[in-house]
Amino acid sequence: MDFRTSCEETKTGICLLQDGNQEPFKVRLHLAKDILMIQEQDVICVSGEPFYSGGGAEHNIPVVISKISKEQRAELSGLLFIGDAILQINGINVRKCRHEEVVQVLRNAGEEVTLTVSFLKRAPAFLKLLLNEDCACAPSDQSSGTSSPLCDSGLHLNYHPTNTDTLSCSSWPTSPGLRWEKRWCDLRLIPLLHSRFSQYLPGSDLCRQNAFQVIAVDGVCSGIIQCLSAEDCIDWLQAIATNISNLTKHNIKKINRNFPVNQQIVYMGWTEEREQDSLQDRKYTPKFLALRGSSLYKFLAPPVTTWDWTRAEKTFSVYEIMFKIFKDSDLLDRRKHCFGVQSETGEDLYFSVELECDLAQWEKAFQTATFLEVERIQCKTYACVLESHLMGLTIDFSMGFVCFDAATKAVLWRYKFSQLKGSSDDGKSKIKFLFQNPDTKQIEAKELEFSNLFAVLHCIHSFFAAKVACLDPLYLGNQASASASTSASSAATGKVKYTT
Repeated sequence: MDFRTSCEETKTGICLLQDGNQEPFKVRLHLAKDILMIQEQDVICVSGEPFYSGGGAEHNIPVVISKISKEQRAELSGLLFIGDAILQINGINVRKCRHEEVVQVLRNAGEEVTLTVSFLKRAPAFLKLLLNEDCACAPSDQSSGTSSPLCDSGLHLNYHPTNTDTLSCSSWPTSPGLRWEKRWCDLRLIPLLHSRFSQYLPGSDLCRQNAFQVIAVDGVCSGIIQCLSAEDCIDWLQAIATNISNLTKHNIKKINRNFPVNQQIVYMGWTEEREQDSLQDRKYTPKFLALRGSSLYKFLAPPVTTWDWTRAEKTFSVYEIMFKIFKDSDLLDRRKHCFGVQSETGEDLYFSVELECDLAQWEKAFQTATFLEVERIQCKTYACVLESHLMGLTIDFSMGFVCFDAATKAVLWRYKFSQLKGSSDDGKSKIKFLFQNPDTKQIEAKELEFSNLFAVLHCIHSFFAAKVACLDPLYLGNQASASASTSASSAATGKVKYTT
């Protein structure tokens, strides 16, 4: 069954396509749920036996391949294409042979045939013909209900550097019983799962005007798709983004069936990371981010197998990182829709996405992943130093802050989250907490020194964010199913035992 018949069409329209160094040409885009189809107009024989002369010495042009049978060795090799000029057959030079002579050489070539070919043009004139009922080449007997392919009278074929010929109408014989039609034929098919799209010139912050490209997960590129207006471009981008997002969510559901509750994927997708020590001509590199369980993963390519998850470029503890959306005044260059992640070591990562809706999805994903992980672990303890004594600070989702002696486990002080009235740090190792005494209402300062300052600060922020989320009924409603699945594992999580 044709794969495309199972794809529900969601959007279609006419655009221009810039493919390599060629001039832009008109294409039709078909956007389905899981594939983007790029089509160009072609003239095909819809009845009768097609005339496959494709040239020869009698036409003063080379013999070309005008048809490749489906599922045969020529197509499966991936090396031959319609429009290729046949130069040699099993080493025999056929450049100046007549069509019949080339056919005879092919017949005598045996079962194994080695072709030497040269690609002439993207659209050879004898394969991209215009229909024109007024052309003199049309059959005189119009009552037959047939028409013949008509020539592109102005197109030159650069077969040889010193020999450029014009294909004339007289070089095309007519054949009774043939009917030709101009139709939209597939030029390129881009699967949307794990594909990415960009309005920017590769690696830069320069945005194309009303244009974008789509790159499949295997690297196949659509070419530069030029829209008719800015509104049309945004419509296409949003429609493609929606379909990619829906496919990603569906794929996440399937993958999560194979992962335990505490390793579920919350969200994943493409971003572009701004390189800190980038070269002048390449500031951004595509990176695939995934929020799964307790970690943020950064990949060069989407993880497909379980083994791929062990090969991430970097991983970060989700409750020990800080997510931030940058306002326009905070952007580092001309790229919009950017967010930052500060790691537990203080490393700043800068990411760009294409659309505002992408930015909103990442913000929600980080909030969800943080909430679920805090709900799961319930508490986190960090080693610290107080007046040269080794201590421990536990951030407990239920109890708040608890400082205890690392050797005896004796509690020095404890405060609820609501009693924290402020804090400051030196950016290196020390944090000063300002707590309000519940009895005296006085502010009490507690200064602790940590070896992993940023991890502690980010963890405190994550626990506070989770506490705030608990006060939002709408947020909790959205996370009801996920919270229920994590409650069992949270209940089994061991906590530090304190003595007074």
